[in-house]
Amino acid sequence: NGVAVEVTGKLVVAVDDAELPRLAALRERGLANGLAVREIDPGEAVGFEPHLRCVRALHVPSTGIVDFAGVCAALVRRLQEAGADLRLNSAVVGLRSFQLATVVETTSGDVEAHAVVNCAGLYSDRVARMAGVRPSARIVPFRGEYYELTPSARHLVRGLIYPVPDPAFPFLGVHLTRGIDGTVHAGPNAVLALAREG
Repeated sequence: NGVAVEVTGKLVVAVDDAELPRLAALRERGLANGLAVREIDPGEAVGFEPHLRCVRALHVPSTGIVDFAGVCAALVRRLQEAGADLRLNSAVVGLRSFQLATVVETTSGDVEAHAVVNCAGLYSDRVARMAGVRPSARIVPFRGEYYELTPSARHLVRGLIYPVPDPAFPFLGVHLTRGIDGTVHAGPNAVLALAREG
């Protein structure tokens, strides 16, 4: 589809011995799911990421990066070629269910469907309520903020470097992510957003 992609590999790194059991458990889950992963020592980790310091790492060679905007554009192109009726920039304002169909009322006109899949992200609870569903979960929006390494520091990261997940915290933790354009982001932190679009 002409979308830029690069298989960079990923290292999940343990920076102290307390993280080693969680790293081993992550390796076992990866293997159980058919993923080619292996635990490596600090010397081998430096072969992948020369500026990295760790006590152990999990190497995931199949991980890669992609031009996400390019993926979306390719999906739109393929959907249009297949005759899909795309309603971009349209808000759902109501849902009416009938015996054999549901009418989705939008700001660009009504759409009749035999099945509706709610993929409304931050607004999925509101769309669910329009359909008469009372979701037990609530949307609590958080904003992830990233720093970008300066161009002179980008060479310090070759691929993707992630921390060992910590179940005491519900977030991924700070990681280093190389973009398809060569930029490197460090983050995220997680800030409670005071609005859905905040």
